[in-house]
Amino acid sequence: MNSNANAPRLDVRHLSTFFDTDEGLIRSVADVSFSIRPGKTTALVGESGSGKSVTSLTLMRLLPRTASTQVSGQALFTNRAGETLDLLALPEPAMRRIRGNEIAMIFQEPMTSLNPVFTVGEQIAESVRLHMGLDRAAALAHAQRMLELVEIPAAAQRLHEYPHQLSGGMRQRVMIALAMACNPTLLIADEPTTALDVTIQAQILELMRRLQHETGMSILFITHNLGVVAHHADDVAVMYAGRIVESAPVKDLFASPQHPYTQGLLACLPAQQRKRELAAGEVGAKRRLYAIRGQVSSPLAPPPGCAFEPRCDHAMAACRVAMPGLRNAGPQRAARCILVPESAAVPLEIA
Repeated sequence: MNSNANAPRLDVRHLSTFFDTDEGLIRSVADVSFSIRPGKTTALVGESGSGKSVTSLTLMRLLPRTASTQVSGQALFTNRAGETLDLLALPEPAMRRIRGNEIAMIFQEPMTSLNPVFTVGEQIAESVRLHMGLDRAAALAHAQRMLELVEIPAAAQRLHEYPHQLSGGMRQRVMIALAMACNPTLLIADEPTTALDVTIQAQILELMRRLQHETGMSILFITHNLGVVAHHADDVAVMYAGRIVESAPVKDLFASPQHPYTQGLLACLPAQQRKRELAAGEVGAKRRLYAIRGQVSSPLAPPPGCAFEPRCDHAMAACRVAMPGLRNAGPQRAARCILVPESAAVPLEIA
């Protein structure tokens, strides 16, 4: 039992997920630690292949059963009753009671996540019947209320339609309704707006913000969109090659990024380029947008030392010797770089 009301909703400690393949051992997630505060949003940010989705699937215990996996670490989850449970150590029946009930997940592509042979109402009602014990009629009535909650027009009609009959934005709203059906305390959103145009994306994000405000749920928001992070996250954990390379409150991270990879990601934004031009008195000059050189190394053959060293403009010989540990970079801040002094306040410069 956890008596601390201020305890994190989810506290991930030294999580690692390795896949044993014919080609070798793939270290998809390596020694990852982060926490999510009650009622707050933590964003997990990084390029494709950085390990964000594998992290979420590991936490939900949804890794493919056919895969040969090695999972270690702890994922301490505080449930509605105030009990702290290690998600990675729970028996599968206990995890099934949590999955979809206390912890829900929105997947990247709703068309591949929703069952094409069942109506959307039946799919929402199934979760409600399982976790809330309602009969079929009451479960369908609850499903309709959830569709209305996520602002789907003509919810009574949509309840009996199949996923292919709905637009992309509608399907994503259905996924949110399905995730919210049992009033979860933690929502994991894995790139929930990737396939949507910017107008629908803004509507979905505002809907999630409203539902969080109304229910007090915590959110793990997985994305590569830093613009979304700036407006919707409270805390940020930046991943690269399966590891957390920087973590900070969102305002601090955007104001003073400490790790060269985080600085590179922010420097790629057009708005950041304009700030640099204004500072240099080069407004109107035609300059190429900044891009991080090179590519993410293969997980089968990671470089010695720091994984970002081959792409880093500040790399030195010591960076190739050993993987640096996370360093204290200020209040609630950490960065995995030997160039970051303890309690750093000044970021490195991007050329």
